[in-house]
Amino acid sequence: MDDPTPSPPDTPPPTPAHLEFKAGLLLFVLVLLVAGAGLYLSYARGAFESTQRLVLVAEDSEGVAVGMDITFAGFPIGRVRRIELAPDGNVRILVDVPVKDAHWLRESSVFAMQRGVVGNTNIRAYSGVLSDPPLPDGAERTVLRGDAAAEIPQLMAQARQLLVNLNAISAEGSAVNDSLANLKTFSAKLNAPGGAIGALLGGDAQAAKLVATLDRTNTLLARLDGLAAKADTQVFGKDGMMTDARASIQRLNDVLGDARASLQKVDAVLDEAKAVGANARVATADLGTLRAEVETSLRNIDQLINEVNRKWPFARDTELKLP
Repeated sequence: MDDPTPSPPDTPPPTPAHLEFKAGLLLFVLVLLVAGAGLYLSYARGAFESTQRLVLVAEDSEGVAVGMDITFAGFPIGRVRRIELAPDGNVRILVDVPVKDAHWLRESSVFAMQRGVVGNTNIRAYSGVLSDPPLPDGAERTVLRGDAAAEIPQLMAQARQLLVNLNAISAEGSAVNDSLANLKTFSAKLNAPGGAIGALLGGDAQAAKLVATLDRTNTLLARLDGLAAKADTQVFGKDGMMTDARASIQRLNDVLGDARASLQKVDAVLDEAKAVGANARVATADLGTLRAEVETSLRNIDQLINEVNRKWPFARDTELKLP
């Protein structure tokens, strides 16, 4: 039989104490963690650093995105914050550069946007002279384009033109082929019996003439050397003409000395003739004697001069021959 006594109802579990407080605390901690992570990421990305503004002007912004880095020597020194279109149709890229890295940018710095065939777009800064004044805040600079893909059609056109030139050079009857044929002919002549002389003169006959001429020249030079040696012996040797000429000149000097002495005697006699008038006849006789001595000296001089002219190697023949 069933028990007529009814069972007691189920009681709910007890409610934890301070449940709402704990849930709010957990939610607060979660919000705090999210905010801390956000602050840390902002700090890591330089949101709280002191920056200066740099404006880069480009023709288009293809490949440029907000947040991309600007590098210097491979190191990021700035970040793109905003991209806007200027009224003149150019693109203005606003870049924030940390103050601690701004000293790498100078007045002479150059900025280039490079697009690779495969890969992203890069904006790079180049500072050649670091001693130039630093780049001021808010400066505007034009970005140079360095698109590798844009150069491919130009390279293909240049390669095509190069192939056309090569075909023209290597074609039959071209100047290069003619030059090679002439060079081959010249090389064959160099290997011929005439050698280089025959190749330069155009044939073996001309080469033989040149060799004969050189042999005659050598023979003539040998004869000239012999004649020069003989002339040296005859003129400058022990019994040569120069020795005879030197002796004749010595004799001429002696005769001239005698003539000089005779003239001095004449001068003395003339002085005596002027001073003493009573002895005029004696002085006249002395003058006749001195005159005879002077004539004798002059005849000796004339003979000596004739002998020198006869012995001198370069004397001229003054004899006149009548028909």
